[in-house]
Amino acid sequence: MDLTLTPELSAFREEVRGFLTAHRSEYQAGQPRDALAWQRLLIEHGYAARTIPREYGGFGAAPDILKSRIIAEEFIAAGAPRGIANQGISMLVPTLLEVGSEEQKRRWIGPTLRGEVVWCQGYSEPGAGSDLASLQTRAVEDGEDFLISGSKIWTSTAHLADMMFCLVRTEPDKPRHEGISYVLIPMDTPGIEVRPLKTMTGHAEFNEVFFTDVRVPQANVVGGRGRGWQVANTTLKHERGMLGDPNATEARLAALTELMKTETVDGARIIDNAVFRDRLMQLQARVFAMKFNGLRTMTDETAGLARLVVKLQGCELNHQVAALAIDALGELGVLYHDGPHLRARGSWQRNYMFDLGLIIGGGTAQIQKNIIAERGLGMPREPKTVEA
Repeated sequence: MDLTLTPELSAFREEVRGFLTAHRSEYQAGQPRDALAWQRLLIEHGYAARTIPREYGGFGAAPDILKSRIIAEEFIAAGAPRGIANQGISMLVPTLLEVGSEEQKRRWIGPTLRGEVVWCQGYSEPGAGSDLASLQTRAVEDGEDFLISGSKIWTSTAHLADMMFCLVRTEPDKPRHEGISYVLIPMDTPGIEVRPLKTMTGHAEFNEVFFTDVRVPQANVVGGRGRGWQVANTTLKHERGMLGDPNATEARLAALTELMKTETVDGARIIDNAVFRDRLMQLQARVFAMKFNGLRTMTDETAGLARLVVKLQGCELNHQVAALAIDALGELGVLYHDGPHLRARGSWQRNYMFDLGLIIGGGTAQIQKNIIAERGLGMPREPKTVEA
């Protein structure tokens, strides 16, 4: 098989390299000085929101798997950030493209892509986590509006968000999967209270959110009233892809490799230690497998099982990459917050703890394994516990 790039693709690779060289001053150590300006620059050149239509704020290019791969490879090699990846851009935008109304697409996609509107996800409740269809937050009709009451939990970035895409029960008399609607809620609406939940990272990434007669127009429903379960699963599909993004994991592996080349113990590089080098090679093999599985899902619409493993493998692998970095740092690996000996501004320690949470969030590893077994491999469903 001839894997030589065509002249067109070779020229495109040089174009990407030229962009990264010309704009190197825009980011330092992988972090842009102005995230919103960097995002706008990436969209302008087609390195973010590449295939999203121009009328919705994207670049408007035709899908091209090889060009997408070239962009990923060059950004990873340069240590350059790929732009903003959050719940709005990675989860809501593709959902609106699939099932949103024309007005919703034009109103929300562009500002979301540019980072001007920050979103949070209102799914889980204190009594509805893995069994999401049992949610009880209700929306009662009041003229052309809904009055929403109830609560959500584990709501990432709710304390920073401008908007929430939220699941509420609009038809309490229907079967639980059929009575749910997917609603867009402004977070400054009267009646919303956000209470941050501090995690073991020391930061409050998660929140409790309480709704008391929150008035929201019925026009904010996405995909039709009572069809929230179908819309929610569209979003979950994109969430799992975001959490298991092979490009992000490959970038982390590159950073880990560089760390092990530069950190030393008694004058010897960490990467020259046989034990640490062997662990790195094992992770490298798994990252390559994840990368090629990602390419498979991009080119094969029937690769159902290949898609089902993405979230499980990605979250666990990210956690193990961070774990090796901490071990390689030795006594420096236990540092946290600020200090003269802290490496990468403490990102390895923070990722190690936060990634552990992602193994639970977005569908626990145990739930993911059940999905893989039942939907992907056709195994019998897990038996349900019979109440006494």
